[in-house]
Amino acid sequence: MHTELQAVLFDMDGTLVDTERLWLRTVEEEALGLGLALTDADLSFVLGRAVEDCAAHLASRAPDRPETARLGESLERRFTDLVRRQVVPLPGAVELLAAAHAAGVPTALVSASPRPVVDTVLDALGRHWFTVSVAAGETPRTKPFPDPYRAALTTLGTAPASCVAVEDTPTGVASAEAAGCRVVAVPSLTAITPAPRRTVVRSLLDVDLALLRRLTAGP
Repeated sequence: MHTELQAVLFDMDGTLVDTERLWLRTVEEEALGLGLALTDADLSFVLGRAVEDCAAHLASRAPDRPETARLGESLERRFTDLVRRQVVPLPGAVELLAAAHAAGVPTALVSASPRPVVDTVLDALGRHWFTVSVAAGETPRTKPFPDPYRAALTTLGTAPASCVAVEDTPTGVASAEAAGCRVVAVPSLTAITPAPRRTVVRSLLDVDLALLRRLTAGP
């Protein structure tokens, strides 16, 4: 199907802003307090996941089985504080947002982070770039389920075939693809392989509107 690009849907952590490493640092510090050391086997349960999912994973591994809700609150406080002090746009992020804005292409921020973190990043990047934002807890399920992307698409009033999602983790890619979007993957801490309807690039510096338009215009 050939269609015109109607919207670009962006993941936040590790895609637009350099917060994926801040999140990993948050989880590592929280885990150490529980007597745990994260390994590569933990990454799929940590990266691109909601705070609640990560807290449940840590609680299941901790010897004293801490309360998941309290652990989640601690993770959120620690991460929000780090983001507030250290949030940095990734190379090419602001330029791509500005290009979409100038061309009149609506954009959405679709995140598995809680609303306080999303709002902190929106304030840092500029809320005017985004038509809509979706945070964890605002849909029945979060990534890797399609709910957040479907919510953004509904608000934008666009069909998934006319949109491209930009993601950095396998969890986020799964969410966007399950919602029916084409995906540009910019891997941060975990490798992502190319696939049908999925383009893998090295950084946002390799992404422009021409590329995004070609993807929706393709078969």
